[in-house]
Amino acid sequence: MALGVQEREEFLAGRHVASLAVERGDGRAPLTVPLWYWYEPGGEVRVITGADSVKAGFISAAGRFSLLVQQTAPTYLYVSVDGPVVGTTPTTVADMVTEASRYLDAEGVDDYVSGSGVTETDSAGLVTLAMRPEHWLSADLGWG
Repeated sequence: MALGVQEREEFLAGRHVASLAVERGDGRAPLTVPLWYWYEPGGEVRVITGADSVKAGFISAAGRFSLLVQQTAPTYLYVSVDGPVVGTTPTTVADMVTEASRYLDAEGVDDYVSGSGVTETDSAGLVTLAMRPEHWLSADLGWG
């Protein structure tokens, strides 16, 4: 059964490792990679990646990407969104903390941020991409 607007936004805002997919533009299947992300209902999906990464290059060329999150234990749920990139900015310490805080404890966040090389004056070659969800596909498969 499809999730309602509030249910799907709350699920997407939850802590999941996402699968990001983006068109390669070379006739092959899309590039699909796991990554961390953050999202608040009604807002934009944000991800951090290397500015010179293969992923960033494909996203820049396509101008959009999709993201899938899922719950792999009963009851099985998923939410998939896709949309245009509406912002690309140098990654800040605040971005790193926001992302890492979803997945790590306080000590882990500190280690993650310091290990990234991102400082108040240097993005360490990372960019934060913002995607505005345009299309949603979601379901509670209900098995279990």
